[in-house]
This record gives sequence, structure tokens and C-alpha cells, in this order.
Amino acid sequence: MTNQTTSEKELRYWWRTSIIDMKPGHIALQGHTIESLIGKVSLSQMIWMMLRGSLPEIKQAELLEAALVAGVDHGPQAPSIAAARMAATCGVGINNVMATAVNMLGDVHGGAGESCAELYYGIEMSINNGFPLEEAVVKGLDDWQTENGKIIPGFGHRFHKPIDPRAPKLMSIVREAVLEGTVSGKFADIAEAIQSELHRRIGRPLAMNIDGATAVIFCELGFPPPLSRGLFCLSRSVGILAHAWEQMEQGGRNKGPMPPKYLPLYEGENIVK
Repeated sequence: MTNQTTSEKELRYWWRTSIIDMKPGHIALQGHTIESLIGKVSLSQMIWMMLRGSLPEIKQAELLEAALVAGVDHGPQAPSIAAARMAATCGVGINNVMATAVNMLGDVHGGAGESCAELYYGIEMSINNGFPLEEAVVKGLDDWQTENGKIIPGFGHRFHKPIDPRAPKLMSIVREAVLEGTVSGKFADIAEAIQSELHRRIGRPLAMNIDGATAVIFCELGFPPPLSRGLFCLSRSVGILAHAWEQMEQGGRNKGPMPPKYLPLYEGENIVK
């Protein structure tokens, strides 16, 4: 439009995007018409393209998909899944159920991958500044604990001790990708060095968990830390949807966190009148 009024320009520039060109009869995502994508690309390729602007190589998409598959579910003992199942008994729609669960994926539960990626990138920066790997890891852990406390994101698990079964499989896939030249392996080295240093410090093996392993993949593929959380949310949404639907089919009304005959411990004062 060459003769736009000021108001028309203001309207058109209210939202600006390089992601989608949409007008009647036309949809193009990152420059690709939707017709050219449907039936041709996988969901993991589509996720990459939408976030990065171009289609990934097949091996890159496969590595991303491995991370997404690994984080799909962890059962009703996971707070987000438990919340989804409780919400499903409250008469709300399945989208409300899913939103309830996704909104619980924060810094402690589900969002540790973002913090872990930040830790990895910080250690990488020290290596780039001349620190040997082991020294960079020690410095990175010390700095992290000074600023954030003793918990190291991506390592340790309340159920899986001393091994989270998802992590070794993901790391083996990363190592295969390194041999194929898909990724460098530097973040895999950093993660394994962290695990060794934590073992040395506490005197026992400590599991690399799902957040630590998927953060390796997301960093190897060049995703910034906040997208580690976003990608995990996409992954876990699959499990959330499955549990939401299963609970809806099972029925139940207003199910709380424990059966009604079990009451929480009251620690307040009892006033006798």
C-alpha cells in the first residue's frame, strides 16, 4: 500500500511479525506456504522453523525430537500432572485443565532446564575466556551456589537415584550426534564434568535429570535458555493432555490432593468455649 493514511500505518504497524504472512486465501510461515509444509515436515521440524526462521537439518530435528519425547510425562506424582487431574474433576474444559497444569511449570518444577542452560552457557563463557573445562566447572558451580543457593539445576532427582533413566539415553544420542558432526559436544562435556564434580563434592553419585539432559540438547542446538523452558512446556503438554483426558473418562468430582478420609494436620490453636 503506497497511499496509506497515518491511521492505516498505525494499524498495520501495531503488530509486526516475521513469523507469518496471513491474508485471505494465503498462509505462509517463515516464508513457506502452509501447503508446502503440510505432509512434508515433522512437528519437531515445524517447532524449529517457527522459533529459528528456517528448517533444520534432519539430524538436528531428530535430536530436538528426542528431547521432546523424553520430557512428555512423569506421572501423577508430578505436581503439574496432579493439578491437571484435579482440574479435570472440577467441570472445566480440557483447555482449562491443560492451562492449569502448564501454569505450574515454574523455576522449581519444570523450569529448571532454563536455569540449567544458563549454568551451561556461563561455564562455556569461562572456557571461551581461557579456563580449562574442570576449572570452569568449579568456578561456575561456586558462582551459581553463591548467587542461587546450594541446589544445582539439572542434577539430582527425588525419585531416580542414582540414575534418571532418561538422561543416559539422551546423552548417548547426543554423543552419536557429535560423531555425525551434527553438534559440537561441548555442552555434553560441560554437563558430564558438572556431574563428576558434584559427585566429588557430595561423595556419592548424583543423577543428571531430565532438565540437565534436555538442556544439553537445547544448548547444543543453539537455543537460548528461556526456550529450554518453553520447549519443555510443549513436551510436557502431551502428557498433560493424556492425563486430562484419562481423568475425564474416569470421571470423579472435585477430587482433591488426597482421599477425603485423610485430613491435613491442623497445627493451630484449639480454643475451647
